[in-house]
This record gives sequence, structure tokens and C-alpha cells, in this order.
Amino acid sequence: MGYPEHLGGTPASAALRNALTETLARESGSGGLMASLFSHNIGLPPVLRWGSDALQAEVIPGVLRGEKIAALAITEPGGGSDVAALRTTARLDGGDYVVDGEKVFITSGLRADWLTVAVRTDAANKGRGGISMLVVPGDATGLSRSPLQKMGWHCSDTAHLRFDGVRVPARLLVGQEGAGFKMIMGNFNGERLSMSVMALGFAERCYAEALDWARTRKTFGSALVEHQVIRHKLMDMKMRIESTRAWVAALTTRLDQGDEGSDWVAQVCLLKNHATQTMQFCADQGVQILGAMGFMRGTACERIYREVKVMMIGGGAEEIMKELASRQLGL
Repeated sequence: MGYPEHLGGTPASAALRNALTETLARESGSGGLMASLFSHNIGLPPVLRWGSDALQAEVIPGVLRGEKIAALAITEPGGGSDVAALRTTARLDGGDYVVDGEKVFITSGLRADWLTVAVRTDAANKGRGGISMLVVPGDATGLSRSPLQKMGWHCSDTAHLRFDGVRVPARLLVGQEGAGFKMIMGNFNGERLSMSVMALGFAERCYAEALDWARTRKTFGSALVEHQVIRHKLMDMKMRIESTRAWVAALTTRLDQGDEGSDWVAQVCLLKNHATQTMQFCADQGVQILGAMGFMRGTACERIYREVKVMMIGGGAEEIMKELASRQLGL
């Protein structure tokens, strides 16, 4: 959904795409499932927006048919959110780029057939201008992958990647050399909005599970929901959920209207923080209302509680989001 028909997709507004994301997050209650199913939605957009027609035709249709898996590889062991300082290099040798370096915390990195990788193609430029994007085939010689064990998202693979003299045909360069930083920053905006929608869905799932438990669990001769303190906890959850929903709707409408200026970018950064804090609050309160059952594997609240931190860190940590928003607003 959201990809052009000639590549095998179904065109859709941001509002429709976000409605799907929210529904799947709410009904599954599993960030690992979402990450496994939709890693292509952060790996393919740079190819779709900046890649040549030939590159799009080579990479995208197979992924949309479910025959291939795509992933995005930006983060490095020594870099984190400091994208401009990345060290993975790609030097042109004849008709190939030769890639050397490492990437870490890569969602679907073990299984990916296509990796959209941020590389430094200009060794003399240590800043933003020397960065490019390259699509690396998953079966390329010299590419090795190691699994990473995580607190949550157990059904989503996460990998440490190593590139040792990996030869990549020059036709797999995305756009122009040196334009990678702009591509990465633009891609982050969509990822952060999507993560905000996912966080909203997970918060809704925690609320629904906690409410169902409160209505059926009996304590001291009455249902939990009949105790004022429990009703107030539920209303605190509802208050945060509704404010997040309204903010998501407002920014999604602006996106569909073509408003992606500095203020919109700042708002997306702040929304991501607000949405993930809503998820954190609702997961915590959900576990509290479920009591001992909330500590048991098999409840959505327990699983979502373990997934809170990856949502607050992934796509840009809270601290980075605040700083980026302040700069976009000219503070």
C-alpha cells in the first residue's frame, strides 16, 4: 500500500496507510511482528523517491510480491544518531563500488535480500556531503551477518552486518553520489510518523486489555473497574491516547496536503516523543491493572512493556528529537 501500480503496489493516501498501521499495531499488539512485516517501508522509500526507473524495477516489485525482503542499513557501531559521521566506505573500482565497514541494529538484516546502505563515497569529505546510498544484494560476496539478541521484538531479526570488500554494481547507486544525507533525513520523517502511529496502536491495545481485565477480575467482592482508582487509571490512559490520535490526524492531513516544511518536521519529532511516552504510560498502567498477570508472558501489556524502549530510541532517540525540533523551529 502506498507504492505505484506499475511496481506492483496500491496507491494510497498517508491517512489510509496510517489507518492500516494503527489497526495492525492495535490488533497484533506486537512490535516484532510489525518490524518483520514492514522493514521494506524504511528500506524502499529512498529507492522509490531517488532511484532510477531501472533500479526501481529491479528491486521493488519482488519485495511487494513477498518474494524478497528489504531492509535499511544506516546505524554503525560507533555512530548511532550521528549519521554524518558514518565510516562505511564505498570506492568506485571499474563498474563496481567496493564496500567496507559495519552496520548494527539492522531490522531484518539477517534475512534481507536487498539492503539500502548508507556509505561514504567521498573519502575526503568527512561530513554530510560525502554520503551516498547504495542498494547491496543480500547474497553479495564479503557480506557477513550476525544475529543480535534483544529485550523485545523476538519475532523480528536484528543483525550486525560486516562488509569486507563487497563488490556492488554501480547501477545500484541510489540517485547521485553525495546526496545520501538528504535522502536519509527525508526518509526518517516518514519512519518517525509511522512509529508514532504504531505507538498509538500499541497504547490502544494496552488500554483495551486493561479495561477487559478490569471488567472481569473480581477483588473484594466487586469488579476492578468498580474501584475509583482503577477507573482513573483507565481515564489517564484514554486522555493520552486521544491527544496522540488527534496529533497524528493533524500531521497526517498536512502530509496529504503536501505540507512537509520545517514546522511539520518539528511536529513529527515532537509527536514521536509524545506517542512513545503515551505507549510507555499505557503499558506501565496496563501491567499495573493486570497485577501479577501483567508480569506473565502471553499478555499484550507485558510484551508491549518490553517493547517501549526500542520505540523511544529507534528512528531517533527522544533527546535527538527534541534538539532536531528546536532547530527546525529556529530556536
